Amino acid sequence: MTSFADRVGTAAQAIREIFPETPLQENDYLSQKYGARILLKREDLTPVRSYKIRGALNFFRKTLAAGNKASLFVCASAGNHAQGFAFVCRHFGRKGVVFMPVTTPQQKIDKTRMFGGEFVEIRLIGDFFDDCYHAALEFTETAGAHMVPPFDSRDIIEGQATIAQEIIEQIGTGRAPDIVMLPVGGGGLAAGVTQYFEAAGQAPRFLFCEPSGAPSLARSLAEGRRVKLPRVDNFVDGAAVAEIGRENFRLLKDFPAETARLVPENRLCATMIEMLNVEGVVLEPAGALTIDALKDFSRKEIRGKTIVAVVSGGNFDFERLPDVKERALRFEGLKKYFIIRLPQRPGALRDFLQMLGPDDDIARFEYLKKSARNFGSVLIGIETRDSRNFTTLQAKFEAEGVQYQDITENETLASFII
Repeated sequence: MTSFADRVGTAAQAIREIFPETPLQENDYLSQKYGARILLKREDLTPVRSYKIRGALNFFRKTLAAGNKASLFVCASAGNHAQGFAFVCRHFGRKGVVFMPVTTPQQKIDKTRMFGGEFVEIRLIGDFFDDCYHAALEFTETAGAHMVPPFDSRDIIEGQATIAQEIIEQIGTGRAPDIVMLPVGGGGLAAGVTQYFEAAGQAPRFLFCEPSGAPSLARSLAEGRRVKLPRVDNFVDGAAVAEIGRENFRLLKDFPAETARLVPENRLCATMIEMLNVEGVVLEPAGALTIDALKDFSRKEIRGKTIVAVVSGGNFDFERLPDVKERALRFEGLKKYFIIRLPQRPGALRDFLQMLGPDDDIARFEYLKKSARNFGSVLIGIETRDSRNFTTLQAKFEAEGVQYQDITENETLASFII
């Protein structure tokens, strides 16, 4: 029986028929910012802008080599696996059906259709990945099709592990990374990369980066068993998975719970904006997970170390940019929302506006209630250039007896009116 490393090597040779190895780039900006040597493994530069094409290609290749004569293949995906699947369907000339959540960004739907062309049909079902995944399983059984899982498969894991082989070759002999940071959704990438490094006799420190709203691996490691989350926040759609893969968790279960790093969604948005403005790198939320997690290190902890961060993917729908910017401003303390009780008298609004500083700007103003004779409730959104300006502003509110409530971090209330 061939070794895991040999099987990964064969998978890598097949991948080279479609695209070259993705670059491992030292990022000067991040390296200077954190005082470490930060290398970005640019999986956002594959033909489908994510690493998912690797696993899909390896799965198809091995399935067809085994003599499987299925005329129809199926996958379920929030977007990136779907694009890899569609690309590979066209490459092998096989028909495929893609199940995607209704909430999938339109950009990912359109790209999946483009990559698959006449070989792929897209079906939008359910609000979350797990909904469409179960629908795909039912269809696969009734249609006699062949399911291509997004992450819970040894063949998928082998394909994703080709990233580790490339990293080791690219970084050079005797220059093993000190830390390897991996984005985690279903765990296929993490299972493959960690297994390959172990097979290669290297033992870097691994960190698994998950969105705070979908901590399936973190929760499972903490409890020592696979845990299915009752709900997930699908903002980071490329990693919003309710349950880590069975085979993947088997390979990851011995890692300490603290190896899983949870990334707050709003902070992640600030990183996306930062990488776009400073480096000109377009990343979707899942693609920025590892870069954002660098913020949790102290400079002393990583000073002089070599850190590899796998960056995947780059399928960002720019229609989401206003929401991303909004979240980033709120995280950085540069935008707040208040509900204010404003007296119903001439000049009351003018008096309120005079409290604002020269760097404060009203981004939203809306009466919520005008029926009270003496007071009216107002929703006001304020942007500023320095978060400390809000301390000054709220001190003025207190001094002038302004009745107000800061609802910026009240997710329940804010979701209804912001």
